Order: sequence, then structure tokens, then C-alpha cells
Amino acid sequence: MPDVGLLLPGTAGDEGTDDVAVLRALLTAEAAWVRAQAAAGLVPDGAADVVDAAAAGLAGTGASGRDAAEELAREVAAQAAAGGNPVIPLLAALRAAAPEHAATIHAGLTSQDVLDTALVLVLRDAARTAGADLDRARTAAARLARTYRDAPALGRTLAQAAVPTTLGARFAGWLAGLRAARDALASAAAGLPLAYGGAAGELSGVARLTDDPFALVDAWGAELGLPVPPGPWHTTRAPMTRAADALAETCAALGHVAGDVLQGVRPGTDELREPAAPGRGASSAMPHKRNPVLSVLLRRSALAAPHLAATVRTAAGLAADERPDGAWHAEWPALRDLARHAVAASRLGAELLDGLEVDAEAAARNLRAALPDAHGVGLAPALVDRVLAATDDRTEEP
Repeated sequence: MPDVGLLLPGTAGDEGTDDVAVLRALLTAEAAWVRAQAAAGLVPDGAADVVDAAAAGLAGTGASGRDAAEELAREVAAQAAAGGNPVIPLLAALRAAAPEHAATIHAGLTSQDVLDTALVLVLRDAARTAGADLDRARTAAARLARTYRDAPALGRTLAQAAVPTTLGARFAGWLAGLRAARDALASAAAGLPLAYGGAAGELSGVARLTDDPFALVDAWGAELGLPVPPGPWHTTRAPMTRAADALAETCAALGHVAGDVLQGVRPGTDELREPAAPGRGASSAMPHKRNPVLSVLLRRSALAAPHLAATVRTAAGLAADERPDGAWHAEWPALRDLARHAVAASRLGAELLDGLEVDAEAAARNLRAALPDAHGVGLAPALVDRVLAATDDRTEEP
């Protein structure tokens, strides 16, 4: 059954984390292994060309190719229960598409090598996509902080009136969180490694192919553009927990923005307004409403992400022996859903901040109403300057 994002509004069209994307990453990993063998002189270059073409055919390109890849994903998913993972039935399809090189495909590998490597590829691409949108969001947050650096506003703590601050200081807080999330995401993505080790993490299968198995593994990493760790990480799941944490942090940083916007758009506050778009924010029962949908969806992801990250960390803690018995399997959907939330939230957050409408006069009125005798805004403007300088976002926009 396809997952088209029906119950995850805001994710429709995000094809980088769906089942077809995972299927394509699995095929990419398998084809790259044959290319690595060819680069090491273990098989003819022609074998790599044939397997590349077979993998590309199964992965599909364009609308019709995607339909075929989606159908293959359905078939693989249906057959995966027999072996406990999708690599086994996908291998059968790839070998059937290149039967003359069936013995070369996957030679020396185990399913975990390929599935972990494929998930790394999906997570790396998702991190890059989310990172680009986070950069857009940071640029917009910096502009807001700079524009409203001195605009007085009511500081609120524990849901109550506190002391005067500025809108710019609030927006600078958003900027700092977004920058920290962007840094965490970039670091986690850069550290996502190739997975290798063979049947029990001892590389015996690769050693049967060549006298220099580590050179072959290095060649595989080079084909995929992935760093090669010193040893296997079949049951040492730090790469996945770090990725999960960074994805969850991304959702949290954007959730913070959403929380402030949801406060600012409330009737009686009226300091902020989400960007308008045809059909956005419509109510099925109350036509007068303009619901803050972007912030609602950002909060959705901020609520969902910690539990998904907790699943990945729980699975890491329950890894045992040379391959986890169920803990590894629990990671797959949690990681994929985390990536999906982070990608969608980053895009929605960038759109929100790009078009956010700010009413500085309403903010000043709210301050006067709550604290009529208050004067000054403390060091809020200076703090804005410090955040802008520290986050390298002080350059003038074109």
C-alpha cells in the first residue's frame, strides 16, 4: 500500500524519503559494490556496466519509471516478511535483471551492509535537503531580527507578562536555534559512514574475493562518497543515533518558532500573521477563520520527532551479538519518518519565516497594556547584534 502522506499533511511530493527512495538507495548500494569490484580488477568493467543498467532499470526514471519502481517496492515489501528485510527479495529481482553477473552481485556482503548503507544514503540526502531549507529559514530569521532589533515587545515567561524585550531579540532566539540545528544536521550528515562487515562483522566473505578486502571496502565507499569507518557498526549504532538526534533537533528548533508564532497570532495578541496563500488556513466549518497551518504542522513534527528519536536510541541500547534481533528492524521506519518530518518542517519553516507578517505596533500596545509603567528593553538590541555576529548572518541581503 502506498504512503502518499495522507495523514502527514505537508509531506506530499517529498519523494526523497518514501519507499521508492529507499528502494533506489538499495539498488545504488548494490550497483556501487559491483563497480568497486571492477575498480579493484576483480570483475570486468563490462559487468559493472550491465549491473548498473539493470539497477537503473529497476529504479526507474521519470513518471512511468517511478510507477514501475513503486510496483517493485510493493512486491519487495510483500516478500520481505519471509526473510525479515527487503534486501533479500530485491536481490532476487536485481540478479534476474542481470543473470550473467548474479554471482558478482552482493558477493561477500550481508543484508545489513546494504540496508544500513542505503539508509545512510537516504538520510544524507534528507539532511542536505533539510539543510538548504534551514539556510533559507536562518536568512529570514536574521532579516526579522535585524529589522525589529529595537521594536519593543512584552517578554513572557511561564505564560505571564515578564519584562520588556524586543521583537528582534525573540527572532534572534529563533535564529540561534536554527543555526544550532543546522550545524548538528551538517555534522551528523558528514559523519554518516559506509556500512560493511559481512555475515557476522568479520569480513570473511570479502576476504574470499580479494587479498586486500579493506581496499575493496574503501573502493565501495569512494563509489558512494561515504567515509569508511575503521570497523563495522552492525551493533554500534552511534551513526544512526546521531542522525536521529540531529533530525529531532531540527524539528525542535522549528517547533520553537511555531510556538511563538501560535502565541503571536492569537486574537488579543495579534502581533504576528502567517503568510497567506490560496486555500491555506481554511476551516471546513468556519469560513471566517485563517488558521496558522504552517505553525500547526511545525508543532506536529516537533511533537512526533522526540518519540521517533527515542525509538532509535532504544534500539541502539538493545543491539546484541553481531546483529540485532529486532532492535535493528525497529530503527528503519523511525529513521525514515524522522527524515520525513525534518525535511517537511524545514521547508514549511522557511516558507513561514520568509513571509511572516509582523505588527510592531500591536506588540508595543500589548507591552503598554501589560506593563504601563515599564521603561527600556534592557540589553535586548545588543543581544540581537551578538547573535547576528555569532551566526554569520549579518551580511546585507541583495
